[in-house]
Amino acid sequence: QVQLVESGGGLVQAGGSLRLSCAASGRTFSNRAMGWFRQAPGKEREFAAAISWNGGSTYYADSVKGRFTISRDNAKNTVYLQMNSLKPEDTAVYYCAASSRIGNIATMRLADFGSWGQGTQVTVSS
Repeated sequence: QVQLVESGGGLVQAGGSLRLSCAASGRTFSNRAMGWFRQAPGKEREFAAAISWNGGSTYYADSVKGRFTISRDNAKNTVYLQMNSLKPEDTAVYYCAASSRIGNIATMRLADFGSWGQGTQVTVSS
């Protein structure tokens, strides 16, 4: 398994920006698709964004498309989530995850990600 540690969460006003980072350890990081998921209180964990192993492809949930950008730097073993134009609805614990299979990132679901970070809280105030 790859170990993942998220950071960068915090409190921000609506319309503001925040950048999350996910530091990974393990030799297999560069060979895995990576994703960001989020879970609001009382709700199921949901997909936000994913990026292919080489960064050549990205995929976003409709709820964040145009506002969030996922990227990765394999040399630094890090994946990022740049979040702009934040809304109160974006408030959630954000989790970084590494895929457990090879495939099209657009078809991957939560169950396809086998390694998870501990999560970082993002709170967007009105």
